[in-house]
Amino acid sequence: MTAKKQVAVLGGGSFGTVLANIAASNGYQVSLWVRDAEQALRINSEGANATYHPELKLSDNITADDDLASVVMDAQFILVATPSIIFEEVISRLEPLINPSVTVISCTKGIKPKPFRTMTDIITQYLGHIVGDKVGALSGPNLAKEIAEEKVAGTVIASYNQGIAIEVKAMLSSNTFKVFSSQDMQGVELAGALKNIYAICCGIAHAKLVGENALGFIVTRSMAEMSRFAVAKGANPITFLGLAGMGDLMATCTSKLSRNFQLGELIAEDLSLLEAKERVGQVAEGARTLEVVYHEARKMNVSMPLVNSLYEILYSDASSDQLIQDLLDHPNEVDVEFTYKEKL
Repeated sequence: MTAKKQVAVLGGGSFGTVLANIAASNGYQVSLWVRDAEQALRINSEGANATYHPELKLSDNITADDDLASVVMDAQFILVATPSIIFEEVISRLEPLINPSVTVISCTKGIKPKPFRTMTDIITQYLGHIVGDKVGALSGPNLAKEIAEEKVAGTVIASYNQGIAIEVKAMLSSNTFKVFSSQDMQGVELAGALKNIYAICCGIAHAKLVGENALGFIVTRSMAEMSRFAVAKGANPITFLGLAGMGDLMATCTSKLSRNFQLGELIAEDLSLLEAKERVGQVAEGARTLEVVYHEARKMNVSMPLVNSLYEILYSDASSDQLIQDLLDHPNEVDVEFTYKEKL
């Protein structure tokens, strides 16, 4: 009898839990790392993660543990789904614990500053000498609550190693969750991180009752800004037409299930950023990503009017009414900036 493949999922939040359950339901033996020993005990005894998905019955193939070394010791795949603020600290701890054959996948949508790094940049920085090119990023329109309810969704696994896409598709595909592949790891990661900024913008606009036309205006200008920034960082603009770009942008910019959209709605009610974060309850990555992107865009001289306006609203006490007016007042009138040029 063939032994079950071992998967470690780091992060017992909403997304980590659903990924762990899909892999376990596909016959993988999954160790779910959580930071709290009591939470691990509750998950194992109740067969559910009551904090995030009380309605979701977890597979018997999942074991939760707060001991990171035990969780990753025999893992062939490590899926990292922690908040971005602790991502680097967790990755740095893995170096003495993992074996060279392991594949490490980032499932976290964020960017780290000083210097500017994506999550896979951090994996490569600390673990590249061990895992080589066995690194990937998972991103897409993946609202965890809907995935837990087995509503149809798609995602993208991006890696320079094409074999990883095949392995991750086998691990995470289900009747309702389809996995696509990409080799533009930079583009997929940046799309997943950047869209959280614009979900806050759309939450503000929705709360202001600006109308559907204005929301369409904001979403398309958001796409222009995202792709402009990403191309400056070496990404392929075509990536932004796919699930990781337009797909994720649409899901998070129109859904109240999005924590960043919720944050924007609360900001529109004149709550402070701290008050809004407390009301949302769970981590909303967009505010953190905004700070990093705002300073990086200024350094690279990339035009990002929505980023600039939102930064003023969140961090300089500007009125949330400023968002739409700044967009209208901006001198740029070019719609689509990346056009196809036929080869001669």
